Amino acid sequence: MCGKILVMGKNNTFDPATFFAALADRTRLRLLNLMRDGEVCVCFLADALQTHDPKISRHLSYLKRANLVAGRREGKWMHYRINEPSTAEAKGVLKNVLDLVESDTEMQKDRKRLETICCPPPVVKIGWGK
Repeated sequence: MCGKILVMGKNNTFDPATFFAALADRTRLRLLNLMRDGEVCVCFLADALQTHDPKISRHLSYLKRANLVAGRREGKWMHYRINEPSTAEAKGVLKNVLDLVESDTEMQKDRKRLETICCPPPVVKIGWGK
């Protein structure tokens, strides 16, 4: 990873309503599922979900407002990654949600598409400490 990471969200306080609302949308869950192993460029997210960039950008904006993702610009491309929640309880909820969606057939297909497009998973998963 090169360059400075720019965290796109301005508000770092935890808001449970925004957090749970962000997790209540299937597209946003699919995006989080694709970022579970690390940073992904928005163009690859759109290709993996077989949709257009504006829809992906709209959902990523919502996830940023909930402080669930952070973005980094590299030239003209934006790369996103899951942002570690600020509370232990929220970390646990997010981990459980990601564990639940991992077995979903559509989400498994999304990850296979992402792997063929750009990003085979790393040997070691990124974790937040247990």
